[in-house]
Amino acid sequence: MSFIAIDRVSIQPNRRPLNDRKVAELMQSIKANGLLNPITIDQNFNLIAGLHRLTACRLLGLEQIEYRIITCEDVDHARLAEIDENLIRNELEVLERSELWLERDQILERIGLRAQSGENQYTKKGGESISPPGKTTLQLAQEAGYNKRTYQLGKQIAKNIDPEVKEVIKKTPVAKSHSTLLKIARAGSKEREQAEQAEQKAQEAKRQQKQEEMETQAKLAAEARIKLKEQQLIVLQSSTAQKQAKQCIKSAKPQVEKKINATPILPRAELGDEWILDKHLIYCDDTAEDKFIGLLPSNAALAIATLSSEWNHDYLINEAHVVAVLACEGHIQDFCARHRMPFRFEWVLGELYVGIYSQATIVKPEKPVDIEGVEGIVAYLISLYTNHDNFVIAPFLGHGEVLIACERMGRICFAGDKVTENVDRAIARWQKWTGQEAKREKHCYT
Repeated sequence: MSFIAIDRVSIQPNRRPLNDRKVAELMQSIKANGLLNPITIDQNFNLIAGLHRLTACRLLGLEQIEYRIITCEDVDHARLAEIDENLIRNELEVLERSELWLERDQILERIGLRAQSGENQYTKKGGESISPPGKTTLQLAQEAGYNKRTYQLGKQIAKNIDPEVKEVIKKTPVAKSHSTLLKIARAGSKEREQAEQAEQKAQEAKRQQKQEEMETQAKLAAEARIKLKEQQLIVLQSSTAQKQAKQCIKSAKPQVEKKINATPILPRAELGDEWILDKHLIYCDDTAEDKFIGLLPSNAALAIATLSSEWNHDYLINEAHVVAVLACEGHIQDFCARHRMPFRFEWVLGELYVGIYSQATIVKPEKPVDIEGVEGIVAYLISLYTNHDNFVIAPFLGHGEVLIACERMGRICFAGDKVTENVDRAIARWQKWTGQEAKREKHCYT
């Protein structure tokens, strides 16, 4: 066995991010059984494999660690060895694996071991033999254990997703979804093409020492890259909202609710009531009146309302960052013509039309897929426009869709309705779901 001082091991950049849970598990294992597998380093003491093991030993206060050594010609070959070590791990997420495929391709091309497109892998264009022959895409895919198309799409994901968007994606469920990552990678293709063209022109202007032209093209490239990032973030946001909405609806199945303890007895609501449902509030009366408005927080992220013939709720635009109005087909445009809230865009989601209003400019996300029914649309809107513990306003209770979605998704709902039966039904649903009892805060009806 060979040992080296932990402090002598060099960790190169571009390594896989540490998994804190895995480090903690390794620490427990090493304390109980010792280090079962040595780390791998090159002849210059650069770490090739074993960052989690090295970190665990360091955190345990160990000064030395067992190692095995491999000889690498240079930094590129050392990095190739490190990538190959990582690629044999089954726990790699799609994004992480795709990035390693792309980097491996680039290194092989740099050191002359990658077959060029349109060339014979055994000879150069001039007829000179290549030894060893360059590896083709098919060969690289087979080495990775995937078919050629999956390998090519993986490299497309790694190459085309903006670096800042990648950082947002990492450590989220999206990093594991090949289809979602590919959708993000393909977003903003026009902006990507504009950026690449401007960057090429900037390089050419630099070679010709045309300073002004170089700066102009560099600015155009930067602007296109910003738009590209924005487009990809929109797709990421929309895809994440879809997944969360589906999870919310899945958790709402009746068999889940049957697990809840016996439902508390529900007092009958009366006009003027204010009900406290843990962190939520329900008001029983006209939600267009000053009393309800006075109960609202001043910084709600979202208001969700259904279109009614008695609409007096334009005030919502001053209470929430985004207002979503749900209506039947054809009613949204007529509604926009009669009301003053700043209209941003309209969706057709399932059988419902959704109008989105905001004081701020909002970019329309791509149309969500497989979002059906009021419950699904409500969950999607909440996922898209709010974060955990944000306030959501629901001036029309309906069947309690917004209230229940907020409860399941960790938002805080301020809701109301002047129809007492709607209030009773919403409270009953909440009590059945949570097993808790709603409390009448005060009774103000005279």
